[in-house]
Amino acid sequence: MGILEGKVAVITAAGSGMGKASAEVFAREGARLVVSDISGAEEQTAAEIGGDVVVRHCDVADEAQVAAVVQAALDKFGRIDAMLNVAAIPCGAMIEDIDEAHFDHAMSIMLKGVFWGAKHAIRGMKNNGGGTIINWSSVAGIMPTFGASVYSAAKAGVIQLTKSIAIEYGAHNIRANAICPGMIPTQMGAPVLAMKPSFGTINPLGRPGEAVDAGELAAFLASDRANYLNGVIIPLDGGWTKKLAE
Repeated sequence: MGILEGKVAVITAAGSGMGKASAEVFAREGARLVVSDISGAEEQTAAEIGGDVVVRHCDVADEAQVAAVVQAALDKFGRIDAMLNVAAIPCGAMIEDIDEAHFDHAMSIMLKGVFWGAKHAIRGMKNNGGGTIINWSSVAGIMPTFGASVYSAAKAGVIQLTKSIAIEYGAHNIRANAICPGMIPTQMGAPVLAMKPSFGTINPLGRPGEAVDAGELAAFLASDRANYLNGVIIPLDGGWTKKLAE
């Protein structure tokens, strides 16, 4: 039996990258899944995983769509045990070049989208004895990154939102923790690594991570093995954030 046997998880941005890798790990560990994405690639993820997987198209900036994804889990499986808020977009630009549309679009996906996912998952979890919310932040939410002010601000907001969930809903046996990836060459991270290869080796381990690393960590956080971890912010960065800026 896997460490997630019998649990139900909802995963956003499951069409590629860390969302897809998480879906694969969760399925391997016995979870029943609702996978969603805005791209359409969620269908392929479900096909590759096979088994008892519900597929939903979802723009996380739209609260009604997020609510519908969570409801799909409740309708199909009768519960939700883990909510993985993975969705993000690249949005590098200098502060003076950012307009309102750029700012609002980035925040609507990377902060508001996480908020909607947490909100509706909490409502479902309160009725079935608790659960776990796992939010994707970033090392950029811990330390500022040059030319990524909006991204960093959104990811820092995710960290504080995660801590707020932990203190507001711990009494309901709802845990919230955040994963802060460093350089992981997904579809979003690979172009950054191509522009600045040193980002892959600057950490003490001297290598970039892999999408599956995030999936394995998320599976542990969603499992009963992590049932006393709440409000924890975990850099998944090979030790990058433990070094002075270079």
